[in-house]
Amino acid sequence: MITISDQLEIPDEEVEITASRSSGPGGQNVNKVNTRVTLHFSVWSSKCLTESQKAKIAARLNTRITKDGILYLHAQGTRSQAMNRVVLLERFAMLLGGALTPSKPRKKTKVPYSTVLRRLDHKKQRGSLKHNRQKPRRTDD
Repeated sequence: MITISDQLEIPDEEVEITASRSSGPGGQNVNKVNTRVTLHFSVWSSKCLTESQKAKIAARLNTRITKDGILYLHAQGTRSQAMNRVVLLERFAMLLGGALTPSKPRKKTKVPYSTVLRRLDHKKQRGSLKHNRQKPRRTDD
């Protein structure tokens, strides 16, 4: 069982974890050992998620989910498959937990009076600077 929050746990049967060869530097370890770990989780066919949770996950993680509704995650940062698996499961729990937490509503705030004064003062300074750059006007007396 993968614990996402206090109320939600995902059974291991719904998550498929595969190992493959990692990319990048590492010498013979990378060339011979399957250290990269990939997680496949089908959001829409999950039995432990409600329809509203599925829709929320699909909306918030839409860049990570395929058209088929499968969430793919990879981990290949360490030289050990076991460590990559631990990192991957932590990242998976964090992603789903973050997607399911309700977002705080934005509170409208008023612009502080000091900020308004500072902006107007800056505008006056710029205006006087540009005014001083102009050629003096001829006055015919």
